[in-house]
Amino acid sequence: MDRFVSVDEFQEEAFKLLPKNALDYYKSGAGRQETLRNNRSAFSKFKIRPKCLRDVSKTDLSATVLGEKVSIPVGISPSAMQRMAHPDGECASARAAQGMGTIFILSTIATSSIEEVAEAAPEAIKWFQLYIYKDRHVTRSLVKRAEDAGFKALVLTVDTPMFGLRLADIKNKFQLPSHLKLANFQGKYALTANKVGKNTGSAMNDLGALFDASLTWDDIRWLKSITKLPIVLKGILTADDAISAADAGASAVMVSNHGARQVDGWPASIEALPEITKAVGHRLEVYVDGGFSDGTDIFKALGLGARMVFLGRPVLWGLACGGEEGVKKILTILKIEFEYALAISGCSQISDIKPSMVVHESYYARL
Repeated sequence: MDRFVSVDEFQEEAFKLLPKNALDYYKSGAGRQETLRNNRSAFSKFKIRPKCLRDVSKTDLSATVLGEKVSIPVGISPSAMQRMAHPDGECASARAAQGMGTIFILSTIATSSIEEVAEAAPEAIKWFQLYIYKDRHVTRSLVKRAEDAGFKALVLTVDTPMFGLRLADIKNKFQLPSHLKLANFQGKYALTANKVGKNTGSAMNDLGALFDASLTWDDIRWLKSITKLPIVLKGILTADDAISAADAGASAVMVSNHGARQVDGWPASIEALPEITKAVGHRLEVYVDGGFSDGTDIFKALGLGARMVFLGRPVLWGLACGGEEGVKKILTILKIEFEYALAISGCSQISDIKPSMVVHESYYARL
């Protein structure tokens, strides 16, 4: 692992290490995977306009997110079933976030429970990703457990009335390996992903059928009524929905296309980001995930108005290659790359990144 100097090298090694069932689950997107590819390639459409002769002898990468100071504007997005990548799973990722002074978001569909993660990384800033289920008692129980365990925010995924069709999972008849479990769903609210799915063959589509597909914006107000935690809405891709999120009382939105795993043909997250920050950046905090793999990607997102960037798959590649230390190295690589991009572009701190410094490539075509 010491020889790896980029996220891409971690990905290449993880592809060799992970079993096919797990690898295909982690890496695949919906349909023909055009959006999955675009999540990465779309970054090249945005260009950095640097400023020269600025004093960058000292740099500060810190940011404030929902009132908490983080050392870098890069956190860990919710990714399901991390013990398929490493025996320590989500606990290792949370410890890595703790060690790097940043945010860890735990997936509802995790292989480590809320309580296990809280014990493993007591000092980490932890948020809990949530779906609203047809059985609202399940949702209430999860919210209370997250509150009791010291989680600082709820991240409600709003782009998933059901799970999308991921062809690799259907072909593989994906199911969670028998030695693992959905750790947040044991006892009274037991759920499993260890059986072949009934409709598509993938166990994930069966799990998705438990989500409440009748949700409306009124249900955001219901969620606010049962918790005092700030609510982040994850999966926003349009200005209209971002405005509705602000009107419903969300504290933040995360621009995300769910890792391109829901419907092929959606925009890349970085493409959707500018209209959302323009529409609601003055009303609530805006974060983004999807396709980030280099420090310049982070610079571009902040220039387009995001306050924080979150990583999904790169964390899994680090986890597969080296557990907690692998995730730390992923975060460290991106931290160094971002710091260099920041300083060489003429900025000593995040507030120095002005909107005029990141433009779409069409800017140059008009000159």
